[in-house]
Amino acid sequence: MKYLLLIHTNPANWAVMSEQERNALLGEYTAFNKEITDSGELVDGAPLGDASTATTVRVRGGQREVTDGPFIESKEHLAGYYLVDCENLDRAIALAERIPDARFSGVEVRPVMDMGGVEM
Repeated sequence: MKYLLLIHTNPANWAVMSEQERNALLGEYTAFNKEITDSGELVDGAPLGDASTATTVRVRGGQREVTDGPFIESKEHLAGYYLVDCENLDRAIALAERIPDARFSGVEVRPVMDMGGVEM
């Protein structure tokens, strides 16, 4: 079963860390990446650019609206993701709790819908 692990973060948490603390967390990410790659559970994953670089697209009344920045005002934002293929929800939750940002903000675990072979 595939699960998307959505990493939410508050940049303020990282801003108050020393360089040594940030490097230690990045080291934890590196170890986690290696573990889920070696186990065959990693399908894909990536950090996302800063929320301030986002562009939001909406269609209202048949007209496209494009605005700079994230679509909501929030201290936390989506910072990255892992797409994993693992045995069950319990394993996905176990992986999510090992993501370093889970200690500061949160990691949302969402099952990926099986579209029955429909190409997206």
